[in-house]
Amino acid sequence: MYHKWLDRWDERRARRGEEGKHPTAFALDAELAFPGADKVRSIEEFCLLAEEAQADQSFFERPDGGDQGFQRQDEWLKFPSDITTDVEENNTVWAKIAESGSLDHALVVFHHWNARARNNQLARFLSRRGITVVEIAMPYHFERSRPGSTHADYMLSASLGRTIQSIRQAVLDGRKLIRWLKSEGYKQISVLGMSLGSWVAGLIAAHDSTVSKASLFLTAGSLADMVWTGRATRTIQGCLAPRIELTDLRRAWCHVNMENYGHRLARSGLNLQVVLGKRDKAVKPEVSENFMQKLSGAGARPRILDLNCGHYSLAMPPYSLMAGLSLDRFLHARNRPNPQLGLRAL
Repeated sequence: MYHKWLDRWDERRARRGEEGKHPTAFALDAELAFPGADKVRSIEEFCLLAEEAQADQSFFERPDGGDQGFQRQDEWLKFPSDITTDVEENNTVWAKIAESGSLDHALVVFHHWNARARNNQLARFLSRRGITVVEIAMPYHFERSRPGSTHADYMLSASLGRTIQSIRQAVLDGRKLIRWLKSEGYKQISVLGMSLGSWVAGLIAAHDSTVSKASLFLTAGSLADMVWTGRATRTIQGCLAPRIELTDLRRAWCHVNMENYGHRLARSGLNLQVVLGKRDKAVKPEVSENFMQKLSGAGARPRILDLNCGHYSLAMPPYSLMAGLSLDRFLHARNRPNPQLGLRAL
């Protein structure tokens, strides 16, 4: 009975999340994802460029330039993004810092798609536990929102190229912030990503050896499959389906698919935690499970916490408490170099 009520609650929350979302035209917009690709006219051409980008180890490396421009005032930090977009507000990155009073450990938090507020409760809890928490604004969210927009429709949309640009921008912004934290003297850097933010956190962990721990909440590997099957992305899927097959969408977004970086996530020195919802309709359990299998096949051994909740009800007790305590234990645990056994809890 309780879980049926929980499913209905998740569905009501999903419907509220649909308010203000409008269908957008399908577009390749290859020039946004791949500089100089303005002559791409077909999905096949786009997919070939995406596959080249996946093989290019520099795709998630910063463009030429330095790390100047950081400005801090009290708990706020801002700095210029390394990618310039046509939305001026989006080109400045904002982050909120909850100091712990120690340089031992910093956690960079990447929020979920269409987040309306930062997680102050989590930041206060962990900062009191000795971990400095830095909550970054992902592209087109919070202070970076596009004027007049009701949700972050430029972060994730039926524009193949703009979605890639936004994910890449988020990864580069996060890596730039991590370099600043290291320059400030922090000894250990971890990342936490929630839903869409987990793709950003995971891609950063895969490409940045500075990161020693990565916690991925409500995650999966294939962004294409999440968008195609997820409850929260029905509007996008409805715009994509008449113009592109799922097999081609997987190819078009292959370089933002964490499954393709499993060997990097299995690197020695990186500890992984994954929190999943068995009743999740936004990131389907079968899509998440496929990612877990790919990680295992690559040699990664994440600590997996399966909770009997949905996507939105993870924020409700007792699930929020269970997830929070699990995160706290994970962050405070001693690093396990290249662990041989994965831990899976129910």
